[in-house]
Amino acid sequence: MEGFVERGFEVVRDAFAHAQEGDEGAAQLCVYHRGRVVADLWTGQDSVSGKAWDAESLSVLMSVSKGITATCVHMLVERGQLELSAPVEEYWPEFAVGGKADISVADVLSHRAGLSSFDPDAGVGGWDLLDWSVCVAELESMSPLWKPGTAFYYHSLTWGYLAGELVRRVTGKSVGEFLAAEVAGPLGLSLWIGLPESQEHRVVPQFTRSRPATTPEVAAQLAEMGIDVDTRLVRATLATLAAKEDADEMLNTPQGHAAEIPSGNAIGNARSLARIYAAMIGEVDGIRLLAPATVDRARQPQTDGLSHPAPLDVMPVANRFAYGYEISRPADLLGDGSFGQVGTGGRISLAHPESAVAVGYTCTNMLGDYAGALDPRWLPWATALRETLARPTRF
Repeated sequence: MEGFVERGFEVVRDAFAHAQEGDEGAAQLCVYHRGRVVADLWTGQDSVSGKAWDAESLSVLMSVSKGITATCVHMLVERGQLELSAPVEEYWPEFAVGGKADISVADVLSHRAGLSSFDPDAGVGGWDLLDWSVCVAELESMSPLWKPGTAFYYHSLTWGYLAGELVRRVTGKSVGEFLAAEVAGPLGLSLWIGLPESQEHRVVPQFTRSRPATTPEVAAQLAEMGIDVDTRLVRATLATLAAKEDADEMLNTPQGHAAEIPSGNAIGNARSLARIYAAMIGEVDGIRLLAPATVDRARQPQTDGLSHPAPLDVMPVANRFAYGYEISRPADLLGDGSFGQVGTGGRISLAHPESAVAVGYTCTNMLGDYAGALDPRWLPWATALRETLARPTRF
């Protein structure tokens, strides 16, 4: 265990060390409180490439990328360049075809747009995710998989192209360019969507020892639940699972790092994740990304009371979403009002404005991922952090 911890937060360090015992991979944990770093820790080793691991090491952040992209969107909403209630086609006219004219920016951010997967007949595979124009064109031409706004389902791969194209349409910049100029640059972050070649040497590969269910196995499980796997939505969902199998391999390549896939290929470290969330909920070295009112609006629940679309409506609803952020698991860790985003395999970034705390956690060992489940490596340090913040001691 290496790094720094401020007096009073030692139990967070000890809990992090305990949580990582026996983990074959490496991990980082960074915590900001009231705009200051109170814990900056790292442990483990890169058991795949042999590269050194420290606080400056980089890793693929998977769906934690969505929270970063959402922050860029909310900055544009605050500036008046986007409006949550406005139809997407107001900014992106080509999007309106195929019954999508009424889909709002809010629907896109909160996974209600009915575009949770590419059309099952489009044949979009994992390596196709590298081609922005192909993915955007497919989303423009397809019709929704259910009536938008009436249900929600996690837009695992498509979300980033939808949100990212909105950013491009109103700024003329890609998400990666906007992030670099407006967020990462001013805050001094090691955080990219579209990694420069000069930073590739810092990336430590991810790995997994678990065996996720294959697409045919998932199809069989759904059929056993009485779900018709021949419906368009289920075929599209299974196609996404197949694409993600290829994407996991692609995201360990330089091509996968250099591309812009705002749903899942942001690259950074725990320091940068904690710092960006700290700058969302407060001031960090004179910089604040979002006004308090913007943060309060961004974290309001948007899927409560909605089910998954038929025929997947028989499946339990595991997660709750706000405008671009997950709010269920962050609340489980830091309390009601928390928001952030979880990434496949165990990465997480989150903030709790009421306690003025922001956290970033990265890891190289991808544990089995289950919708709505808490990674066992999070609970010890999250519990220690909550207990520390609840003490009457003044920090």
